[in-house]
Amino acid sequence: MKKFLLISLLNIILLNLIISSPVLAAKQTEGSRIFAANCAVCHKAGGNVIVAYKTLKKDTLAKYLKGFNQDAEAAVINQVTHGKNAMPAFEGYLNQADIKAVAAYVVQQAKTGWYKSLD
Repeated sequence: MKKFLLISLLNIILLNLIISSPVLAAKQTEGSRIFAANCAVCHKAGGNVIVAYKTLKKDTLAKYLKGFNQDAEAAVINQVTHGKNAMPAFEGYLNQADIKAVAAYVVQQAKTGWYKSLD
């Protein structure tokens, strides 16, 4: 009986990994694609070519982006949607699904560390 329960539990865990991974990968790929097409010109590899010290690294976002520590994704969505200072607003240019996908990508990269290059 214990062996059956253990095998069943492992199967459930494996099934959850198989089902959820493609969904997460698709979201990440979409966010990455949107970032590369719309954001990387100024924020390549999480940097900032306009205001060099305002990068997309986690500690910098926490310092300069209002609300990042409370709800990181919502703060990035707000910034991308409405823009501020040198950052243009993407509302009307990107749809809400695209903005949400790119925000999720930015937050994930900020937490895990940006790649050296987006080529």
